[in-house]
Amino acid sequence: MNLREIKEIIRMLSDTDIAEFILESEGVKLSLRKKEAFAVSQVIQSGAAIVATPSAASDIPVVSSVPAVDADNLLTIVAPMVGTFYRSPSPDSPSYVNVGDTVEIGEPLCIIEAMKLMNEIESEAKGRIVRILAENAQPVEYGQPLFVIEPA
Repeated sequence: MNLREIKEIIRMLSDTDIAEFILESEGVKLSLRKKEAFAVSQVIQSGAAIVATPSAASDIPVVSSVPAVDADNLLTIVAPMVGTFYRSPSPDSPSYVNVGDTVEIGEPLCIIEAMKLMNEIESEAKGRIVRILAENAQPVEYGQPLFVIEPA
């Protein structure tokens, strides 16, 4: 079972009312479970666990993973999931943030659309946006740097 096949299974199950799905094949165990508004998948192979991307309903904000600190004491906010990056809540709306803007902890930075769900990504730090590393309406990968923030 390869990553492409796993992604296809997740896509197919996202459009159903199935709450839990388990598949064992060729030494690989794939377990998918929807819990409340969250859908979390987990792949277990040869004793190593890889947690795939969580997705949430649009009214429940998802906070990105723990920011990395680089040598210049800047924080990098990374994508907590695979999806499509959007800088604004709709095509006609202004961007959540721009370079030079000051943000507070919990302030929305962007949206990542994953499996037809809009996931609001919030700032984990108070500071100034130094760089925006992702392009609007383009795919992003799990762990991909999105924003660089200079802490206040």
